[in-house]
Amino acid sequence: MSNQIKSVLSVILILSLFASCSVKKKSETSKKEVVYQKGEASWYGPGFNGKLTASGEIFNMNKLTAAHKKLPFGTKVKVVNIQNGKSVIVKINDRGPFVKGRIIDLSKKAAQQIDLIKPGHAPVKIIILE
Repeated sequence: MSNQIKSVLSVILILSLFASCSVKKKSETSKKEVVYQKGEASWYGPGFNGKLTASGEIFNMNKLTAAHKKLPFGTKVKVVNIQNGKSVIVKINDRGPFVKGRIIDLSKKAAQQIDLIKPGHAPVKIIILE
């Protein structure tokens, strides 16, 4: 076999090996969720609806928002009710909560999605999303 044929076969072999490798698309890669904080969540709504939040937005209890003491405004977080595994994604647009032992205050709509309305508070974990 000539050197030229061997070279061509080597190139074909290398290309076929690269082509057979599976490449995951960005949307297919799973990212490990890192818990930012665990603690007690509560909710707020009727008494604050229509009022100005700390971020300057008008509070709407029917939107998926939350108040947190430190996270930057606009941060999206996943809040998971530890008791039932239900989760909701909210945007931080206010400061609070101002009750000792609480780490996040959810809007009424967000609280409904994780069954937080009736008990008023529950243990949660907060995961910051990119």
